[in-house]
Amino acid sequence: MPYVVTELCIKCKFMDCVEVCPVDCFYEGENTLVIHPDECIDCGVCEPECPAEAIIPDTDPQAEQWLGMNRDYAEKWPNITRKKKAPDDADAWKGVPDKFAKYFSPNPGK
Repeated sequence: MPYVVTELCIKCKFMDCVEVCPVDCFYEGENTLVIHPDECIDCGVCEPECPAEAIIPDTDPQAEQWLGMNRDYAEKWPNITRKKKAPDDADAWKGVPDKFAKYFSPNPGK
């Protein structure tokens, strides 16, 4: 399980990461993305592409708390293989604290 998406993606959902992923391991929720940990090949190309800095390697101490969420929702949400337009207010949500508790939606993306 090399990389995970954290709460920093919530309401930002820039999707630059999706465009560079060679194995299409991203899954789309209504207001965030997740990485399927069993599909990620640890290539690392997604991490520097994320404007919200929401992608971290499994070696980061914070990764453990996001692993279950990524695994769970990757099995429920649709796979996304192409970049879509980010929300119009995505930049305004960068760095907002406690986004998971306050704004996370368990609904799948469209």
